[in-house]
Amino acid sequence: MSIKIHTVKIYYSFILIAIISTFFTSCRGSLNITDFPSQFKSGEHNLSIYHDGRTRTFILHLPPQYNERTPLPMIIIFHGGGGNADGALDMTLMREKSDKEGFIALAPNGTGRFENKLLTWNTGNCCGYAFENNVDDAGFIRTLIDTLQQVVNIDAARIYATGISNGGMMSYLVGCKLPDKIAAIAPVAGAMNFDCTSSNPLSVIIFHGTGDEHVLYYGGESPKQIGKNKRIDKPVSYAVNFWVKNNGCDTIPVKEEMSNIIKETYSHGKNNTDVTLYTIKNGTHSWPGGKRGWFGGDKPTEEINATDLIWEFFKNVHI
Repeated sequence: MSIKIHTVKIYYSFILIAIISTFFTSCRGSLNITDFPSQFKSGEHNLSIYHDGRTRTFILHLPPQYNERTPLPMIIIFHGGGGNADGALDMTLMREKSDKEGFIALAPNGTGRFENKLLTWNTGNCCGYAFENNVDDAGFIRTLIDTLQQVVNIDAARIYATGISNGGMMSYLVGCKLPDKIAAIAPVAGAMNFDCTSSNPLSVIIFHGTGDEHVLYYGGESPKQIGKNKRIDKPVSYAVNFWVKNNGCDTIPVKEEMSNIIKETYSHGKNNTDVTLYTIKNGTHSWPGGKRGWFGGDKPTEEINATDLIWEFFKNVHI
């Protein structure tokens, strides 16, 4: 009888330890990676982790070149407000670019009231559900990167971020908040609506149209916004001036004009950083050279291809 009691006590002790371990793991925002495959292969993986009391989902696209011997660079693609990860990959054609060039494409989902639909990011004063519920999106991305580096062969010195609209705002945010993780950013049709205290030099390439009615090129209150709060966007020049000064770049840019495209490049920053701005005359709220965000979305310009230009800008940049 004493042996049976002893065995039962040991059994329940293990259960208690497991429960306590799970509780503290959840509380500190660590990850639930039970749905991860034992060994990653090329292709697309729909996965989730646990962070800050929420299950967060994402798409991991591994190109045919992926293997466990050679680390590959990774681009994080943030969807716009009201979008999702699959839509971001589709709009930007990043799947195709990933397969051709051999980089990892990571598309995380924001949060919302509906599963993987109408999702947003918390980027300072925007947008929707994520902003209203003070979701820790910067923390989520840090945790996501840390987790994937344990199980996926990622080149830690070559992790980049891009996104459109609310996702463009998110790329500004991670560039500022995660300087030890992000080597360069490429905001498209986004605004940098927060005060960045980072002093780390960071290469930045920006795309924005002067005819954008959702995130105004010259700043101000947009007539087309997501969420209850009426935000005031800072102008594109605010972000450019911040990163030029922060990086110590030349204050006078090299300027090139090609039909409706104005390219301004501020070079010679610390650690070889550059800041490049592509202004699209009368350009709309869209991904240049990509697809419409939805059937009623703005038509993108075909004069330049943002995905191609972003990869050319990113591929030789490292922390």
